[in-house]
Amino acid sequence: MEEKDFILPDYDFSRKSGKVSWKAPSNIAIVKYWGKKGNQIPANPSLSFTLDTSATTTSVEFELQEEKRDRFSYDLFFDGKPNQDFRPKIDDFFARIEEYLPFLKSFHLKIDTANSFPHSSGIASSASGFAALSLCLTEMESQLCNSTSQDFFLSKASFLARLGSGSAARSIQGPLMHWGYHSGTKASSDLYAIPYPNEIHPVFLDYQDVILLVDRSAKAVSSTQGHDLMKGHLYADSRFEQAHSNLEKLNSVFKKGDLSNFITIMESEALSLHAMMMTSIPYYLLMKPNTVAIIEKVWEYRSATGVPLGFTLDAGANVHLLFPGNKREEVYSFIQSDLIQYCDQGAMLKDRVGLGGVRLS
Repeated sequence: MEEKDFILPDYDFSRKSGKVSWKAPSNIAIVKYWGKKGNQIPANPSLSFTLDTSATTTSVEFELQEEKRDRFSYDLFFDGKPNQDFRPKIDDFFARIEEYLPFLKSFHLKIDTANSFPHSSGIASSASGFAALSLCLTEMESQLCNSTSQDFFLSKASFLARLGSGSAARSIQGPLMHWGYHSGTKASSDLYAIPYPNEIHPVFLDYQDVILLVDRSAKAVSSTQGHDLMKGHLYADSRFEQAHSNLEKLNSVFKKGDLSNFITIMESEALSLHAMMMTSIPYYLLMKPNTVAIIEKVWEYRSATGVPLGFTLDAGANVHLLFPGNKREEVYSFIQSDLIQYCDQGAMLKDRVGLGGVRLS
């Protein structure tokens, strides 16, 4: 679909009020998206596991106003309490999506949102947050139109979520999501994410993600700033080619259940992401000494035991440990004996691969 396809012709305003609620999870990228073009278009395609328990729950109550206003009208609550901190982000988001949801200024909204995970916990709350809000707004639109298919609904929710946070496009569905055009991935698009269309071995459908919380302080450089530094980066073209190549390799890996090569690609992608940060101008470093210590311990453990435990990193210091579900007990024991000492106050989160957004209303 093209952008114009997401603009519906007309709405029925006989429904003057209502409430919609959705829960949407975060996700963890295996092939990283780093660098973007205008209007939240990715510089390279990406692939992620949708998570399960690390999620945002959002409800939107809407009421038709007497006349359409020249500004967005909404109240914003976080954990049931008024919150003004996120208004600038919501204002920017609404301005980006108004063309595709032209009814927004006709309604007053009450937005109430909550996360199942703590702030600064190594989980991408922007991904789950904008995904949950986009699902609510897309359902609101469907109630005003009474004529949208399930495929259109999910594609549009992903399309809208992308305009809030690029990675949010991958949190609408699961378990494995692809975002960005790639010649080897049928129906892939820069505009929205799609469920991975190629064969997936059952071992990947029960994958686990344990997030080791190394550092919960605010990042010195935001992800948005990091994306911008890819413009004119000395190694940008090579990095984008690497992402395309790794996606091609993963076709065989996912089909065969090849855990060894999966780990190699996943860890290489994580380290490449941080290499881009360290070679940007200005350059910066988000890994901490304990991040490196955990990585080295994981390598030692995997070499000694043969347990297919791998790691990945987002744009931060915290470490995601990924492994098959049938290795839970061994890995949990290893974390407690060897890795928990490197976490901030012993903090970690346990999650697993999930299936995407869930309608609650």
